[in-house]
Amino acid sequence: METDMQPQKPRLLIIDDEPFFLDLLAEALSPHFHISLAKSAQQGLKLALSEARPDLILLDVVMPQMDGYSACEQLKKNPLSADIPVIFLTARRDIEDELRGFNLGAVDYITKPISIPILLTRVRTQLALSQQRIALEQLVQERTVELDKTRDAIVYGMGEMAEARDSETGNHLLRTREYVRLLAQQLARSQAYQSMLTPRLIDTFRRAAPLHDIGKIRIPESILRKASALDDDERQVMNKHPLYGKEIIDNAERKIGSTLFIGVARDIAYCHHEKWDGGGYPRQLQEKDIPLSARLMAVADVYDALVSKRYYKEAMTHSAAMDYLHEQSGAHFDPDIIQALDRAQGEFGAISNHYKDA
Repeated sequence: METDMQPQKPRLLIIDDEPFFLDLLAEALSPHFHISLAKSAQQGLKLALSEARPDLILLDVVMPQMDGYSACEQLKKNPLSADIPVIFLTARRDIEDELRGFNLGAVDYITKPISIPILLTRVRTQLALSQQRIALEQLVQERTVELDKTRDAIVYGMGEMAEARDSETGNHLLRTREYVRLLAQQLARSQAYQSMLTPRLIDTFRRAAPLHDIGKIRIPESILRKASALDDDERQVMNKHPLYGKEIIDNAERKIGSTLFIGVARDIAYCHHEKWDGGGYPRQLQEKDIPLSARLMAVADVYDALVSKRYYKEAMTHSAAMDYLHEQSGAHFDPDIIQALDRAQGEFGAISNHYKDA
């Protein structure tokens, strides 16, 4: 009997239509493993996806209704069972049969009659390799999370340096980042965008959003913090911050090379003040000539500016802000994104409250 201090036995699933062979393997292997038995491929597929998920599957080839090759193919197609090692046990000895088994994703192919000591050794070998692979994948995931957090911290810090010179707060970056993510996720549910907006691309949009005003680092503080309206000359200087943002990111790209993140960050910094009808700046782009990431950022940025209190203005209510955004749909903003905002506006309120300014 195993105690909590003892390691758990690996779980083996044996799929074979011959009761004698099932009983033989169960008796021989049960001292070393937890054994589950299936008398058909269909039953075996169900057990493979059950709570008692096997660590390895011993699979016969010749079975009625569904053979072992078809069963293996089904296992490897399902993300929930694709990584379970499969060892074929069969009387078929042809090279073509063995190659077919390996091509379907099996890790070993053992012909009958079977030597139990040899089978036991090969099972243990594959279990050890599987555990090493799982440990390596976990390590890679942990390192990836660590790198992602480090990158997020650097990106947020760079964005905050720009915002700190303006009247904005760091929470503006957190709110707009989450607004962009939420709008992109809503768009991804529509047929027009679902193939384009992959989870990876949406996450890249979210991570790059805090750099939207990075170009403000080059804008004089006297203009950034001016309490009254800017005059024409000052407005021309302020309107250069998208160009400055592009130049900063271009410089980074020349030093470290091109990546998806850098491309998205450049689009957002350079184009988030463009307008759907072509009346924006700095390039007067129109409609879908404006990068999608920048169109999303435009809605997120303006919404947050409207509902946030600043020293020069009071906060607008969510309802009033939505009215304004609807008025500007098809003029300033992409109508598809405004529709996405309508579907997500309740979650916008939750984000606004969660990251509200002190």
